[in-house]
Amino acid sequence: MDKTPEQITLGDVTVTRIKEYYGSVEITPGQFFPGSPDGSWDEHRDWLAPDFWNQETDECHSAIQSWLLRSEGRTILVDTGVGNHKDRPYAPVWSRRDTDYLDNLAAAGVRPEDVDIVVNTHLHVDHVGWNTQLDGRTWVPTFPNATYLMTRRDFEFWDPANEHKTVFGRGNQNVFEDSVTPVHQAGMTHLWDGSYRIDKNLWLSLAPGHTPGSSVLSLESGGDQALFVGDLVHTALQIVEPKTNSCFCEDPAESRATRHKLLGHAAENNALVFPAHFGGQGAAEVARNGSKFAIKEWAGFSRIS
Repeated sequence: MDKTPEQITLGDVTVTRIKEYYGSVEITPGQFFPGSPDGSWDEHRDWLAPDFWNQETDECHSAIQSWLLRSEGRTILVDTGVGNHKDRPYAPVWSRRDTDYLDNLAAAGVRPEDVDIVVNTHLHVDHVGWNTQLDGRTWVPTFPNATYLMTRRDFEFWDPANEHKTVFGRGNQNVFEDSVTPVHQAGMTHLWDGSYRIDKNLWLSLAPGHTPGSSVLSLESGGDQALFVGDLVHTALQIVEPKTNSCFCEDPAESRATRHKLLGHAAENNALVFPAHFGGQGAAEVARNGSKFAIKEWAGFSRIS
């Protein structure tokens, strides 16, 4: 059986989906998205289930994955998932996991030393885990030749020394220490603010709300456009109900405004939207639907399972 991950081509850039995990995140839609309109999950059940919602258990389903981009001769990894063997006492679904992520990366033809750039769209537990791996008892950078791009705002917000209060409570405990500090102390991080140009095809911009330093990676090449939006959109319901936040958004009003702005940009420019956690076909084109949006077409990936 061929386990080579699928890829799509956007202009001069290829995009490959690197799976870490797909399944229940052990939280109900009402808990995960407490502001979702009454009846909205049932209204859209024909396409929310089973890719985003297990109706039998009433639990949300999510993908933990990276987007692997090849652009101008460089290999770029967007978000690094949960990681293996990480102690997450207040996020037990992600604690001490043992997945085949690096094997899946290898199936795409990429060794850890081949990665040139790691983009952490924000510094939550499920976006930075594979930044590091264990070497004996020490956390070391997984991608030894990479520059790790992080927003300065998120770096400062999640640094425990700054004692910022967060809606996440203690859910991010240990994350900064085992997945951020080791690469920073190794001199491998670049902390940016405002915007950051990677190459002629790719650039980063702040997209705050979910976290103070959440970011979006924009792609424009050969007439194609895409937005890699991290957790701006956690589930497909947030496209058709864009005022709906997850329970993990630090600034709810700012999160809604950022989501509406970027989905509007995607609709107006026919840009493919790549959220971090979409199961199913992973990404979608969107269209305006009054003050909301609709799913115009799913991406060309096979449904994840």
